[in-house]
Amino acid sequence: MNNYFKLFTNIVILLLLLVGCSTNAEKSPETDQQPKKEQPIAVQGAMDVEVSEFLKAMGDYKEEKHGNYSFYVGELEGIPIVVSRTEVGMVNAAASTTLLIEKYKPKAVINQGTAGGHDPNIHVFDTVIGTEVINIGSFRSERMEDGQGMKPEKWIHMSTELRDKNGEKQDYASLPSDPKLVEVAKSVADQYKHGKVVEGVIGSGDWWNREIDRIQWFHENFGTSGEEMEAFAVAQVAHLLDVPYLSLRTISNSEVTDDNIEDLDKAGHYGAEFTIDVVKAIAN
Repeated sequence: MNNYFKLFTNIVILLLLLVGCSTNAEKSPETDQQPKKEQPIAVQGAMDVEVSEFLKAMGDYKEEKHGNYSFYVGELEGIPIVVSRTEVGMVNAAASTTLLIEKYKPKAVINQGTAGGHDPNIHVFDTVIGTEVINIGSFRSERMEDGQGMKPEKWIHMSTELRDKNGEKQDYASLPSDPKLVEVAKSVADQYKHGKVVEGVIGSGDWWNREIDRIQWFHENFGTSGEEMEAFAVAQVAHLLDVPYLSLRTISNSEVTDDNIEDLDKAGHYGAEFTIDVVKAIAN
C-alpha cells in the first residue's frame, strides 16, 4: 500500500510541476509581450468643412468624444491617423490640442484649414506652408488720454513667454513649424493642382480682419501671408508638450487681391487634399 501511495504522490507532484511550468511560460516576457502600437499622425481642422475630406478618405473610423471635442480615429491607406475637430478660436484650439496629445500621443500634429489672405501675391486657393505662426491678437497699447482716440498702428506686439523643461522662461515673437515637416510638405508641393504652394507666416487671433489698411499693416510689419484663428494656440501647446508641429493653410478669401472669391468649402477641401499628400509623405 505504501508503494502505491508513494507512486500516487509522485504523480501528483509531477503534474503540479508541469502545470507550474506551463503557467510560467505563459507569463514570460517573451510570450506575453504585445506588439507596440504605431503612433498616429494627428490632423486638425476647426470646422466640418476642414475635416470632412479626411473622414471620407479614411472610410472606416471611430468617433471618440473628450469633453465637447470630437476625435476621429482610423487609418488612411494603412497609416494610423487621428482627426481632431478643434472648433473655432484660440481657446478651443489649445484645449482640444492638449486632449489630443494626452489621449493619442501623436508623432506629429498638422494644423490645417482655411485662412484669409494678407499677401497680394498669394491668391485664393493657394496653400501656405506656415514656416512660423504669430499671435496677431497679442498687443500692448501706450497710454492715451480721454478723447485722444485709438491708434492701433502704434500698438506694440507682445512676445509669448514660455517655460522650458528646466523652468527657465523664454520669449517667442513667433513659433516655428518643425523644419523636417516643412521639408516634407515642400516635397509634395508639385502634387497640388488648385494653385501654388508657398512658404509663409500665418497670423492667428480671435478676430476676422476685413479692413484693408489693417491687413496691409500686419503684412508689412510682421510678414504675414494669411490669418486664421487657431494655429498659434496649437503651436504653443505642441511646443510645450514637445510634439512636432506643422501649419498648413489654404486661402479662402482675400481683401488685398482682385480675386473676388470667398469659398470656404472649396478651400477646405483643396487644403485637405494637400494635407493627405503630406500625411502619406510623412509616413513614407
